[in-house]
Order: sequence, then C-alpha cells, then structure tokens
Amino acid sequence: MPAKPAKQRLTEAAFALFEERGYDQTTVDDITDRAGVGRSTFFRAFRSKEDVIFPDHEVLLSAIEARLAGSDPRTATVAVTEAARLVLRHYVAEGELALARYRLTRSVPALRAREIAGTRQYQRLFQEFVHRWMGGGEETALRAELMAAAVVTAHNHVLRRWLRGQATDPEAAFDAAMADTVALFGNTGEAETTVVAFRTGKDLSAVLPGLRKLLGDEGTLG
Repeated sequence: MPAKPAKQRLTEAAFALFEERGYDQTTVDDITDRAGVGRSTFFRAFRSKEDVIFPDHEVLLSAIEARLAGSDPRTATVAVTEAARLVLRHYVAEGELALARYRLTRSVPALRAREIAGTRQYQRLFQEFVHRWMGGGEETALRAELMAAAVVTAHNHVLRRWLRGQATDPEAAFDAAMADTVALFGNTGEAETTVVAFRTGKDLSAVLPGLRKLLGDEGTLG
C-alpha cells in the first residue's frame, strides 16, 4: 500500500495527540515525531499548530467564490444554496476528522475564536454576492447582510445537528433548511406582481368586466 502523503500523516498524528494529551499540551515536535517527519516538513504544510485544525479553510473560500462567480441573476438563489452545500459536503466527507475538530473547538477557546472568524469570512462572501445580485444599492445593503447571515446560520444549524448525531441525512436536512431560508426573503430577483386594493360602492358584477379588461386575458378573479 502506498505511503500516505506527509500532510495527511501530520494531520492524523496531530488530531490523535490532541485527543490523547489535549491541544495545549501537544507541541509541533510531538506531532512530527508521531508522523515520522521533520519540522521543516511540518512548516511546509502548515503555518502553525492551529492551522492543522483548519487545513482547508482557504480552499473552501475559493470554492465558494468560484461557485458564486459562475452564476447570473436568474440562478443566484441556486448558486447561494450550492455554495453553502460545498462546505457541508466537505465536513461530512471528513467524517471522524470533522467530529474531532468539533470536540476541539468546543473545548479550546482560541480554536473557537478562529472558527468564528472563519465563519465571518464565509458570511462576507455571501453578503457581497447577494448585495451585487440585488443591485448593490444602499437600500439593499441591510437585506443582503440579513440574507447572508441566514444562509450561514441555516448551514451551521444542519452541520451542528449532524456533528451531534442528531441528523442522519444532512443533505435532506440542508435542503429543507435552505428552502426555509430562501422563503424568508420571498421574491428577490424575479418579476414582481403588484396587487391593488380599492373601495367601491358598485356591485361586484358591475366592476368585474372592467377589471378583467385591465388585467388582460390572463388575469383571473374569483
């Protein structure tokens, strides 16, 4: 069987040691000794011990940016959903590694702070994209910020439930959560329908012919 790449060996060694000894008690030398590589190999793969916990953050940011950039106003909602799905699928594919990271970030304040900072970067990407999609005007800035926050919150809700063993089908849970999220914002890009309400003293039968003519052949009342 081919030897595992050095980065993979380092990651597995680090997480095993973090679980055995604790994050703060594990040094870079401990990790390299367990992985059977030198310090120079470690620092070619990671900038710090903390980076071992979040090795693919920049890759995921680039993947989200690329998915959003490949959309247009007609497919913007789908792009937002699918970009968030990329992150969910990445964590699910990690399996035990994702579960170990979750335990660590719950118990080490510095790692939790790093995780929160990363989440804000994801949210900023979505916010900037949604703002452009909505026209980029000052009047849509708050709406874009709210929608981006809702997308990230929905994703994180599903991911946490999966990490806690409360969701056996995270993809289905994600689809439902994103449908609810998109519905919160209603119509954001398609042509809108205008509804006009008015008072009249005439009988409805006398008013309907004029309304039908105003609405055209496709208009329906009743």
